[in-house]
Amino acid sequence: MFRILAVAAALICAAPALAQNLPAGVDPQNAILLDTKHGRVVIRLRPDLAPKHAERIKMLSREGFYNNAPFHRVIGGFMAQTGDGARGDGTGKSKYPDLPAEFTGTPFVRGVVGMARSQNPNSANAQFFIMFAPATHLDGQYTVVGDVVSGMEAVDKIKKGPPERNGAVNDPDRIVKMSVAAGAR
Repeated sequence: MFRILAVAAALICAAPALAQNLPAGVDPQNAILLDTKHGRVVIRLRPDLAPKHAERIKMLSREGFYNNAPFHRVIGGFMAQTGDGARGDGTGKSKYPDLPAEFTGTPFVRGVVGMARSQNPNSANAQFFIMFAPATHLDGQYTVVGDVVSGMEAVDKIKKGPPERNGAVNDPDRIVKMSVAAGAR
């Protein structure tokens, strides 16, 4: 009986780690689990490129800020934008101050995660976007905060907005839950 209880306890303790299913070499402290109705997206954050932005995404994820946030602007062949957990329409921010730009030469290619901002380079706050395809015009102009290491098939299924509305989506798909892999339950 004791062995059965010990095995059951071990499985319960290991369940969060088993449920994460992180690709080899991905640090759970810097991995985001973004759940959608289409499946799970695993994002490897890049604190080596953008330490302040990576920390902000982790902090907001832990606070539940991104849960139920819509993919409010999605342009096929370009990107899917989300992260407005305050207003849901692309105009909202978190309660924290905007972040200074952390631009690098890292190219914006399929699967790269970048921080959304206004015309002011130092205005990124909470919103981010995931690239469907390369966009060299963004290189060096926006902060690269991470990249999708699994689940791009789920990103590809996110509802797109019409081009005439600049990708604004009616009845958008949403982030079901977003968490840091190290603390995921």
